[in-house]
Amino acid sequence: MKPAAIEEFFRRLSAANPEPKSELEYVNPYTLLVAVVLSAQATDVGVNKATGPLFQVVTTPQQMIDLGEERLRGYIKTIGLFNTKAKNVIKLSEILVKDFGGEVPRDREALETLPGVGRKTANVVLNVAFGEETMAVDTHIFRVGNRTTMAPGKTPDAVEQKLLKVVPKPYRRHAHHWLILHGRYVCKARKPDCPTCPVSDLCGFKEKTKADNA
Repeated sequence: MKPAAIEEFFRRLSAANPEPKSELEYVNPYTLLVAVVLSAQATDVGVNKATGPLFQVVTTPQQMIDLGEERLRGYIKTIGLFNTKAKNVIKLSEILVKDFGGEVPRDREALETLPGVGRKTANVVLNVAFGEETMAVDTHIFRVGNRTTMAPGKTPDAVEQKLLKVVPKPYRRHAHHWLILHGRYVCKARKPDCPTCPVSDLCGFKEKTKADNA
C-alpha cells in the first residue's frame, strides 16, 4: 500500500470510530495488566466473564496477593492455561509490590521482566493505560498487516516495526485498536467480509471475497 492509501485507510477507520477502546474490561492499569496476561490464547469475552467477579474484589497487587493463588484459580478456571496464569499473576503482583511500590511501571523493559508479560502485553499496557504510541501485534493485526500489504512481515515483530514506520503520526495512538477491531469483525481469518469493508478499495488483497448474491 502507498502512503496516501494508508493515510486514507486510517482516516476512514478513525471517522467511523474516533475513540476505539480495548474490549478487555478493566478498572485501572493493574487490572488491565492482569486482564491482558489472562487473555493469552483466550478470547476477550471469555476473560471478561472471569474478571468481572474477580475485579469486584481485587483491584491492586496487594489484594491479589492476599487473595492467593488457589482462590485466584477459582475465579479464572474457565480460561485456558489458568494454572500457569494464576502463578504468573501472583508472582507479578509480588514483584510490583516489592520493586515498584504497587504501581504498574510505564516502562517497556520493566514490564517485560514481569512473569507472563511479553512484548505484546507490554505494548497493550503502554498504549491503553498510558497512551503510548505502541503497536501490539496479535493474530488479527498480523493478518491485516500482511493481507492488506500495508505491513507485510513473517513475524509479529517484523509487522510491528513496519506499522510503526508507515502509520501516519496522527493515527498512531489508536492504530492498533482500529486494526484489531477490523481484523476481528471485518477482515476475518477464514472469510473476510470484503463486500462491506470500508477500506476494500485501498487494500492490496488480491483474493477479495464477493457478496453472496454476486
